[in-house]
Amino acid sequence: MQHIYDKVLEARQRLQGVIAHTPLSYAPVLSQLSLSEIYLKKENLQLTGAFKIRGAFNKIASLVESSKAVSYKEGQIQGVIAASAGNHAQGVAYSARHFGIQSVIVMPEATPLLKVSATKALGAEVVLCGDNYDEAFERALQIAKERDLVFIHPFADELVIAGQGSIGLEILEEKDDIDVVVVPIGGGGLLGGIGSVIKTLKPSVRVIGVVASGADAMKRSFASGKIERVESVRSIADGIAVRDVNAENFALLQQCVDEIVSVDDEEIANAILFLLEKQKLVVEGAGAASVASVLHKKFSFSQSDKIALVLSGGNIDITMLNVIIEKGLLKSNRKMKLEVVLIDKPGSLQGLTDILSKVGANIVQIEYDRTSVMLKYGDALVTMALETKGQEHKEQIRQSLTNYGYFFNEIN
Repeated sequence: MQHIYDKVLEARQRLQGVIAHTPLSYAPVLSQLSLSEIYLKKENLQLTGAFKIRGAFNKIASLVESSKAVSYKEGQIQGVIAASAGNHAQGVAYSARHFGIQSVIVMPEATPLLKVSATKALGAEVVLCGDNYDEAFERALQIAKERDLVFIHPFADELVIAGQGSIGLEILEEKDDIDVVVVPIGGGGLLGGIGSVIKTLKPSVRVIGVVASGADAMKRSFASGKIERVESVRSIADGIAVRDVNAENFALLQQCVDEIVSVDDEEIANAILFLLEKQKLVVEGAGAASVASVLHKKFSFSQSDKIALVLSGGNIDITMLNVIIEKGLLKSNRKMKLEVVLIDKPGSLQGLTDILSKVGANIVQIEYDRTSVMLKYGDALVTMALETKGQEHKEQIRQSLTNYGYFFNEIN
């Protein structure tokens, strides 16, 4: 742990003037809800939108210093390579471009075009290979050997870990009386780096790790004291959906972490929506895991505790964000979806909309279908989405439709 802390101090010098010192901001609404004092470490505002650039930059900077990444072989400049479909890819690409060296990123073939384009825009050569991360990882190792490139691991590298650990220094510099630090866990590099700093400088601070319940190998390992493996992972927090536990990182976490908790996809989605609506922050699933752990009381804390939550990134897929918002509106009774059967004649639809207008329901989407095989001849099916003002308003809408004799089905 002391060794990693020393490396973090070296990393701090390399990162200075290049990597953003992100804000640690008081969160009044979350503090009020949790009855404690909450601060958000906003790595979603970092360059490339996530903390990963810290570790990637530190690793590549150290390679450049030792001239391992800028020698010639067969007429080509040696460079770096990584396997990633997300934040690590952009961190490596940005850092390599900064130093003027080649970067190759291997991504699974199903990687969204937006992520591929963003990585290419940072100067990387992108290779699409494999059905998943593991296959892309293996191909990256092969290419590294074939082209004499240096492989940049996303978390199993002490220089990468040290870069991430610079977040811990920033937290204590801004809030030296912090009581608890909560960090998302994927491969454990972020938590290992931050935890090493916190426990070296202020051992009394509790360090809490948060995994996704659909990718909880590290939590299981921490509980049993030995490395546990899960056969598959599934989570909307793809940035922490890691299947295997790295032995070195596990040993490090055993030294610097007090507790590991888990949050499920519903809890993560709630946290994403909360941050968007109450804090005006766009945060990805992995980044919202720390907030989810507080919102859903996954660990114990007192009213006097000052808690720092690391928001590890903000690169959420727009389609996923839209799904989370839509589901959130339905669950919070701010949206209602209905199917209503009408007689297919002029004025029927207007009669329905007049009733909805009287009860203050705003129609935001509507579809009229008279051809469904499920309908009787002469009937039509209207499918609509309504903006509503809560549970009482929804009940008022239901009652009005029933009173006027409409047959309807509510879609959840």
